[in-house]
Amino acid sequence: MAPVLLDVFIARNPAKEQTRTRALLRFVAAIALVALALWLSLALQVRFDNPFWFFLAIAVICSTWIFGKGPGWLAVGLSSIAALYFFVPPYRNWNVRLRDFPFFLTFVLCQVITNWLVSWRIDTEEKLRRARDELEVRVEERTAELKSANDALLHRMAEQRRAEEALQATRAELAHVGRVTTVGELTASIAHEVNQPLAAVVANADACVAWLGLQTPNLDEARSAAKRAVEGATRASGVIARIRSLIRKTPPQQAPVQLNQVIEETMAIIAGQVLRNQVNVSLELAPGLPQVLGDRIQLQQVILNLMINAIEAMAAVSDRQRQLLIRSKFDGNQRAVWISIEDNGIGVSAETMVRIFEPFFTTRTQGIGLGLPISRSIIEAHGGRLWAESAEGHGSVFQFTLPGADGAAL
Repeated sequence: MAPVLLDVFIARNPAKEQTRTRALLRFVAAIALVALALWLSLALQVRFDNPFWFFLAIAVICSTWIFGKGPGWLAVGLSSIAALYFFVPPYRNWNVRLRDFPFFLTFVLCQVITNWLVSWRIDTEEKLRRARDELEVRVEERTAELKSANDALLHRMAEQRRAEEALQATRAELAHVGRVTTVGELTASIAHEVNQPLAAVVANADACVAWLGLQTPNLDEARSAAKRAVEGATRASGVIARIRSLIRKTPPQQAPVQLNQVIEETMAIIAGQVLRNQVNVSLELAPGLPQVLGDRIQLQQVILNLMINAIEAMAAVSDRQRQLLIRSKFDGNQRAVWISIEDNGIGVSAETMVRIFEPFFTTRTQGIGLGLPISRSIIEAHGGRLWAESAEGHGSVFQFTLPGADGAAL
């Protein structure tokens, strides 16, 4: 009730005086409680050893508990003075007999201890309350931080999910474009590879008809033309068979192959392209070259691809004669057959040379960057090695080695 009356009284005072007024009223209230305890004790006619002394102790406890430590100590002092004057013989006298002094000292000590215990209890509860409030504030702050972090994480996860969906869609689109492009390039490549032997078949068939149409048929020439037509048709059939094998992942057909013959056959295939590009071809083929064990069509495709690349590399050369040099020899130390295809074209820069065998890397506008990687994989599948050397502006040389047919490793 007293704190409520104090709050009502303070509410009527100016704001600047509220703190000072509140403190003053607390001390006044403590004095009032001691006075009330003294009045109750006197009203009941208490004596020195009367248990009604506990009213003064109650006044000290209430003053400290309700109004604070300062009013509590004031109550201790006032209650001690009241006990000395009214309850310690001689009554209503400030003198204390020696035999009564221990009782008075005990009373004062009890009041002091009571005030200290109550103050300690209040301080402890206040500290606990502040600690609890601070903990609640920290928990709320931490909860807010965690909620904010969780919201941010959910937002990032949503963005990442949308990005992954967009990436999947882009990948699917690129895969579709890649498939369409690859099909187109593969179709053009197949048509090109098949058209060459078919054109040779047609030319040889026309020659055969011409030799037979003479007034005196030249049977030997007609027979040779027919034989060449059959070889061209066989070569076209072999190209189709190897493409089907590649699609079906059929293992390559291993058989002894004479690379000098493969080079000469390949020269016949690209003879027209050599003439159109005005290329001077030189062959330095070692006689008696040992056979290698491998797939004849695949090895021919490697040599054909390297020759065509060399011819195209010289297309921009106009200040000198375009030279294509093809050499073969046998390395007795490594028991390997060595093939070299050298041109005097524009050459390849050092930066490009590092990536020249990477899939889908090409310097040609019409290329897809698969010829050289596939050629290297074919040579390596046959136990050999394919590499390139170049000087920018002075041409390039592509070389590969294959183990001899006796199975000697490189």
